Amino acid sequence: MTFGKRLTAMCICIIFLTVITWVGGFKELNISNSEVENGEKGIFSPSAAFFAKDSLELWYADDALTTYLTNMAAAYYEETGIQVVPRLQTGLEYLEEMYELSVRDESKDNAKAPDLYILGTDKLEKAYLEGLACEIKDYEKRVAEDFFSKAGVDSVTYHDKKVAYPFYYETSALLYNDTYMKESGRAFPETIHDLLDFADAYDAPDTVESVFKWDTSDIFYNYYIAGNYLNVGGDTGDDESQIDVNNEKAVYCLDAYKALNEFFYIERGSTTYESIMEDFMAGKMVFTVATSDCVARLEQAKKDGTFSYDYGVTMLPDISAEYKTRSLSQTQAIVINGYSQKRELAEQFAKYLTFDNADKLYDLSGKMAAKRGLTYTLPQMESFYNEYDASIGVPKLLGAGNYWVSLEIGFSRALNGEDSSTILDELQEQLVSQIQ
Repeated sequence: MTFGKRLTAMCICIIFLTVITWVGGFKELNISNSEVENGEKGIFSPSAAFFAKDSLELWYADDALTTYLTNMAAAYYEETGIQVVPRLQTGLEYLEEMYELSVRDESKDNAKAPDLYILGTDKLEKAYLEGLACEIKDYEKRVAEDFFSKAGVDSVTYHDKKVAYPFYYETSALLYNDTYMKESGRAFPETIHDLLDFADAYDAPDTVESVFKWDTSDIFYNYYIAGNYLNVGGDTGDDESQIDVNNEKAVYCLDAYKALNEFFYIERGSTTYESIMEDFMAGKMVFTVATSDCVARLEQAKKDGTFSYDYGVTMLPDISAEYKTRSLSQTQAIVINGYSQKRELAEQFAKYLTFDNADKLYDLSGKMAAKRGLTYTLPQMESFYNEYDASIGVPKLLGAGNYWVSLEIGFSRALNGEDSSTILDELQEQLVSQIQ
């Protein structure tokens, strides 16, 4: 072979190897043609894909987070050169699909498991036992009560390990018509007993149909009345030895719940949270139990002219000085996939979302961040955070999966006149059997 031919052959080999390397890198980044052409939710670009130092897959299931995650991913790329691809998942089998993608051979197709994802903390035990969650490094020691609500820290703690970053929460608090309260000239009720005395003596305007009304069908708005004495898994919700829902104080509180409902006579099934909020905006009640979404809704109604009152939010009242209440909370966390090869990189972005940029979360998603010390424009939002800080989270124990349905049924039975001790005794036996 002549020198010219050998040179030509060498050039062809070099070109071929270059193409193979380029295609391999393209496949490793998992970039589809449609992503290159159209972008991933507005943040993807060919230059970002080809020159990024690394890339991360983030799964989430709530479309309300899309704007926040998209903006944060774009900002993070500008700061670090690391490409984060948020992917909205609509399937019901969220963890199951993730597990399947995590343990199989990814070379079979282009589908890719996430490096990090957003999950309700009640599912953390399941995720951890399947290897889909792992203990976080948290080198800067941010997942602590100095920086996050106690409820938030407890929610991501599993067997004394921090296995996620607290992200945002939902809980319930006492919503009240501040216009009516000021016009009444009476002291604000500090306990349920005070509230009953207030209702008894209140000279209500014609518009008021009930002093206190709430959704009796959803446990989220009813749990607080006995929540301080319903122990399922302890504060972190993962201790099988702590199952105690049938005790003297819990029975007393359930009886108090029955008396409260009898006083205000709310027929179970006659209200929904939606109907309660509509009645509140129409000025038909003074007090109700609401979740944090009420703030944005009422502010918009004030702008629209469909709500003409002042309002306030405060912590749910105790039954009395002796019997305390405690609301229920649900925390969503950012979890690092234990099967990911980029766990430390994923954890850096989790901190970026939950800690470094938590102050942007509410404005871009309407979600209340679990991070402590944020400044809100409305004092009502601070009140919800105070309630969250003192709340009890949904337990992680796999055997307690139907606890809420059973408890909801139990509250309904109590309103129908059944014995509170019998109801809680049956629930105790059911829980112990399922969990142990």
